[in-house]
Amino acid sequence: MSESSSMPEASTTIDIRYKDSQTARSIMEAITPDNLDAPPGIDVYAKVEGITLKISISCSRDIGSLLSTVDDLLSCIQAAERAIEEIER
Repeated sequence: MSESSSMPEASTTIDIRYKDSQTARSIMEAITPDNLDAPPGIDVYAKVEGITLKISISCSRDIGSLLSTVDDLLSCIQAAERAIEEIER
């Protein structure tokens, strides 16, 4: 068996439902700047369908890079959710 010189692509999707489409859009807009700064080999795409924020992440790097990206993204989402909760109080 010959070893391939390119890394296999890993990917994942995250679907998060919110109480309304405006909240889903607000969260997407909050994380969009981070998506633009993704390192080479990592692509993040986000869209809103109804009340669901759908995020697709593909990574041509190692699985650790994918996991780190997911962790960072979820941390950013959590911070945005907390900010929205504070505003709504």
